[in-house]
Amino acid sequence: MFKKILIANRGEIACRVIKTARRMGIATVAVYSDADARAPFVRMADEAVHIGPSPASESYLIADKIIAACKATGAEAVHPGYGFLSERTSFAEALAKENIAFIGPPVNAIAAMGDKIESKKLAKEAGVNVVPGFVGEIRDTEHAVEISNEIGYPVMMKASAGGGGKGMRLAYDEKDVREGFEATKREGLNSFGDDRVFIEKFILNPRHIEIQILGDQHGNILYLNERECSIQRRHQKVVEEAPSPFVTPEMRKAMGEQCVALARAVGYYSAGTVELIVSGADPTGESFYFLEMNTRLQVEHPVTEAITGIDLVEQMIRVAAGEKLEMTQDDIKIDGWAIENRVYAEDPYRGFLPSTGRLVRYRTPVPAWEGGERGVDGVRVDAGVMEGGEVSIFYDPMIAKLITWAPTRDAAADLQVAALDRFELEGLGHNIDFLSAIMQHPRFRSGELTTGFIAEEYPEGFDGADTGEDVERTLAAIAGFMASAEADRARRTDGQLGDRLDPPAKWQVTMGGANHKVKIGHKHIKVDGDRIDIALEYTPGDRLVVAGIDDSELAVKTLKTRTGWRMTTRGRVHDVRVLPWHIAPLTAHMIEKIPPDLSKFLICPMPGLLVALHVGEGDKVEAGQPLATVEAMKMENILRAEKSGVVKSVNAAQGDSLAVDAVIMEME
Repeated sequence: MFKKILIANRGEIACRVIKTARRMGIATVAVYSDADARAPFVRMADEAVHIGPSPASESYLIADKIIAACKATGAEAVHPGYGFLSERTSFAEALAKENIAFIGPPVNAIAAMGDKIESKKLAKEAGVNVVPGFVGEIRDTEHAVEISNEIGYPVMMKASAGGGGKGMRLAYDEKDVREGFEATKREGLNSFGDDRVFIEKFILNPRHIEIQILGDQHGNILYLNERECSIQRRHQKVVEEAPSPFVTPEMRKAMGEQCVALARAVGYYSAGTVELIVSGADPTGESFYFLEMNTRLQVEHPVTEAITGIDLVEQMIRVAAGEKLEMTQDDIKIDGWAIENRVYAEDPYRGFLPSTGRLVRYRTPVPAWEGGERGVDGVRVDAGVMEGGEVSIFYDPMIAKLITWAPTRDAAADLQVAALDRFELEGLGHNIDFLSAIMQHPRFRSGELTTGFIAEEYPEGFDGADTGEDVERTLAAIAGFMASAEADRARRTDGQLGDRLDPPAKWQVTMGGANHKVKIGHKHIKVDGDRIDIALEYTPGDRLVVAGIDDSELAVKTLKTRTGWRMTTRGRVHDVRVLPWHIAPLTAHMIEKIPPDLSKFLICPMPGLLVALHVGEGDKVEAGQPLATVEAMKMENILRAEKSGVVKSVNAAQGDSLAVDAVIMEME
């Protein structure tokens, strides 16, 4: 067994590998860029080596720097994590020349499956169903249009070396192809160093299901059941679960055996994933098509670990060291249900725009990296950030992964909702409320999922989950109690409010346009005249308040405002105003401040790089027309005109680094 390994990655996956290596008694080496100098994974590792500036192209993507770090520290093997160099054949070959083990599959398998074009050819030869499409060289945009017209819309344009939702564009017509083909090539080149693109038929209403593969160097290959990854946004996974609510035992066996056959055809070993598109319209579940094979560990691997009890990172290390798998296919069982939510630095209230900044407050529902495959009491947090750290523009926007396990799917989803309520994150936009809303959504609970779930269920965007009247009444009671506690503290503080003034016990609590009369008694709380039995422990200044109601709990995140609190629970933000009964009527005489009209400005919605300007001064534009393209967190975002007009002035130039709310252009 190895004595020391180097992790050629960053963030939560570096922490993940370090955790298992430490349990196995293996020393670890981290490599880090300028941006990650104070990151948790650097502190967790036994040794750390600085490898360059913040951009990945100048640090994590330079193989020579990784190899030099191995030599300097005596690392015998490298775990590549996912992304970066994990699927680069040149990297695995360079390690082999230096007699450094690669904790991953053989070079020939990476080459065969890492090229999305060639992998489809091999899959077809192996008898695997493949999606109809064009896998040859596409010369230019006109050629792409010609191919798309022949296949029939809708089509998907994909970077050959792509992954993680990057380098992908869905086209419903010729206009979409012309707008998206060059952007797909650029994203492929910028993220993976390869601008080749292939085009295939887009299966309508599909489910995205993947099979986890695990093999050793002695010819043993197993499938570790499936994962359902259908809930996606911009082709990037948001929610994953295992097993799938759609897959039957017969379908699981057919998929698994076919994927094992494909892996065997390329001599595969280590962990890998075969991704499949399944037609949700087929009730028999037999219409599944090969999408791609990822020759690495997947982001969503924890859900497989939770239902099988198998540490995939440990198995990868043992396989790389030449050990045989100790389990057989008959040993692979399904125990319970696991769900993973990806906590992203993006703002669902503003169209899911990427968000960067400092984590001013960061509290997880359970400590990160505690417990085994199922975490603590069924809750697991995999994270690579810490309070005070910064989420920068240089890397992926994922902050953490929240995994829950329970005997049933509904129980695992309930655990997610409760854990998300206790997940405190301030300083930048995040999708915690959105994830909670999905977990509570009737369609999610029914298991009727497709890759169009988010677009279909939130066509007008996201403005919070539906919490119901019972939750709002509970929040009113909590707000009144907190207001009384704050007033009582002020009374007890020397010199404030006088000696004889008792804290007000009658409050008007306003939220969502509704007013509630709240009366705080010595032994009970009344809301609108009705008694509410609620157990509360609150110290003025607390940010997380937990209310005991009957046999359940409601965790509420609070943030003090001028007239009350901003209270967040169950996926919805409530702006709560709390005033004494005798003062509340006076608010009718207050002047309302009207926000300025900014509709004539094209404003940059997030920090990023202006990669293209599509119009110039004096140009006439129509509603929906592309005006500019901004790249943020390795994804290109097209900014479109909200209404028709004429460009009065352009305030930025291609290549500029823009701050959030920077004015790109002004309309007449």
